[in-house]
Amino acid sequence: MEIVLAIAIGVLTGSGVWLLLRPRTFQVIMGLALLSYAVNLFIFSMGRLGLAINKEPVLLAGVPKDLQHYADPMPQALVLTAIVIGFAMTALFLVVLLASRGMSGTDHVDGTRSHDVQEMP
Repeated sequence: MEIVLAIAIGVLTGSGVWLLLRPRTFQVIMGLALLSYAVNLFIFSMGRLGLAINKEPVLLAGVPKDLQHYADPMPQALVLTAIVIGFAMTALFLVVLLASRGMSGTDHVDGTRSHDVQEMP
C-alpha cells in the first residue's frame, strides 16, 4: 500500500510541475491543483497510523490512550483544511484567469500570443 501511495504522490507531483511550466494560465492552475493534491496525500501519509489496518479510530474502554493504539487525527484535520483552502484558491485563480483573458485577449502566462493561436474576431 505504501508503494502505491508513494507512486501516486510522485506522479501527481511530476504532472503538477510539468503543468506549471506550460505557457497557458489554465494549465498553470491545473498544475497548482495537482501539486496541492500531492501535498495533501503526503501530509495524510505522514500520520503514522494513517495507513494502518485494524487500528481503532476512536477511544475505547480498556485500551491505553496513546498514539500506539489510535490513529492521529491531526493529519486528517490538516488535509481537510487544505482541501477547502485549495478549492477556494482554484476558484479565485479561475476568476482571475477569465478577467485576464478578457482584458488581454490571450491566456498565455506572459501575455504574449504564440504562433499556434489564431486571432479572435
